Amino acid sequence: MGTLYLVRHGQASFGADDYDQLSPRGLEQAVRLGEFWRGRGVQFDAVITGTLRRQVQTLAGIGTGLPGLPPALEFPGLNEYDSAALISAIHPGPLPKADTPALYKHHFRLLCDALAQWMGGTISPAGMPSWQEFSAGVHAVLDHVRRHHAGHNVLLVSSGGPISTAIGQVLSTPPEVTIALNMRIRNSAVTEFSISPKRLMMQTFNTLPHLESAEHLSWITHA
Repeated sequence: MGTLYLVRHGQASFGADDYDQLSPRGLEQAVRLGEFWRGRGVQFDAVITGTLRRQVQTLAGIGTGLPGLPPALEFPGLNEYDSAALISAIHPGPLPKADTPALYKHHFRLLCDALAQWMGGTISPAGMPSWQEFSAGVHAVLDHVRRHHAGHNVLLVSSGGPISTAIGQVLSTPPEVTIALNMRIRNSAVTEFSISPKRLMMQTFNTLPHLESAEHLSWITHA
């Protein structure tokens, strides 16, 4: 039986004009994950990623620490939802920059509310697919893995939204649980699914084995 390793991208540039760019810490997280796997002899038979810059940069960082990765297959279905469009759909006015703990919490409270309304079909954020279309894109990737990679180790690099959606599909979680899982996935965290031709099953969630040493605990980030 193979294993699908779902990795959330490293720390991006929250609060900057362009979020879709790894921070220096985000790149360090990705390289460290690759180094961790190299030290334990982990090898991958296939690699899958979305097309967002932070996802591709994370995969490149992992490859720096773990040379010899197979060429990646890119699936746009692994791209993240547009959080700005979601929040604008329920809060049309501009938000202040989330540069304090209170404003940071307010931002994510609005995002969770918007996600619930999007998943329930109450809102249709500008430029975004429906929740059903977004979910179908994730399902198509999982179906590809199940059909083509049973018995293999597969690395999948994506974002919190698609990864929590994948977990929700495998575990049949209700929307509110899927959203709660989404908000808890840390940068460069690893979630593992076992792969068989018939099904995927979750083995681990949101782990950071590469950052557990005292030297790297300060590298743990969420946004």
